[in-house]
Amino acid sequence: MSEWPIRIQITEVGPRDGLQNQSKPISTETKIALINALSKTGLTNIEASAFVHPSWVPQLADADAVFAGIDRENGVTYSALVPNERGLKRALDAGADEIAVLTAASETFSQKNTNNSIDSSIEKIQPIVEQANSNGMSVRGYISCVIACPYEGVTDLQKVRIISQRMLDMGIEVIAYGETLGVAKPDDIKRMYDALDGVVSPESSVLHLHDTQGMAIDCVAEAMKCGVISFDASCGGLGGCPYAPGAAGNMATEDLVFFAQQIGVETGVDLDALISASRIIERELGCKLQSKTYRAFQDE
Repeated sequence: MSEWPIRIQITEVGPRDGLQNQSKPISTETKIALINALSKTGLTNIEASAFVHPSWVPQLADADAVFAGIDRENGVTYSALVPNERGLKRALDAGADEIAVLTAASETFSQKNTNNSIDSSIEKIQPIVEQANSNGMSVRGYISCVIACPYEGVTDLQKVRIISQRMLDMGIEVIAYGETLGVAKPDDIKRMYDALDGVVSPESSVLHLHDTQGMAIDCVAEAMKCGVISFDASCGGLGGCPYAPGAAGNMATEDLVFFAQQIGVETGVDLDALISASRIIERELGCKLQSKTYRAFQDE
């Protein structure tokens, strides 16, 4: 029996998590063009934007216009991060298919990222989840800093376990584990899923990796061996978190797709089409995307 899954599911987070920390303003038209191109790659889940206050994340102030302008492909789920009930209303009005809510496994990071303690952030999530579910909208829950925090160091995995249970109890369907700093090694991934045993099964979770130390794909391999089949990734390796100093971009979608191809795991994603989509944002940013696979195709 193969140690690899037959197929993995990829959620493309480039248009939201990948762009939120970019200092150069990116036009609404370019964001729409990027999402439309990504929609034709075979990706079935795209996190298109976030309905947050413009003063928090100026880059995503045009979330309503982005959702209004994209050409929706059948079979593609278009999701958005929402921080509060006002954000949920905007997401509903915009026709988002799914929302994501956010907390952290670090008190300091939670305060810096959401202006709330962990307990307070979870309490504020509850009515969002209830309203979303009553409107037939599925909810994903992000937990940031599941391995380490830039302010508190190594994360207590029992805290990750407790937060996961609280999220499930309130009706959140899927939990995405954010390795926000990009410092995890494969053993860290195994330790986390061992700590989650009996609460969240690996195959029902999502792993959200950053690639600060170049270990993201090694962590993917270990996660697959643990049973994980769903991953977040960002086109070109875009990303980084404004509240995680030193963290590099997200794991690149191109690198994940290429790795999967090499080991015989299906993704349903056309790598050539994905690279073409990433060129749209590279041209707009005027700087080289960091994905190793993407760069290899540019340098041929």
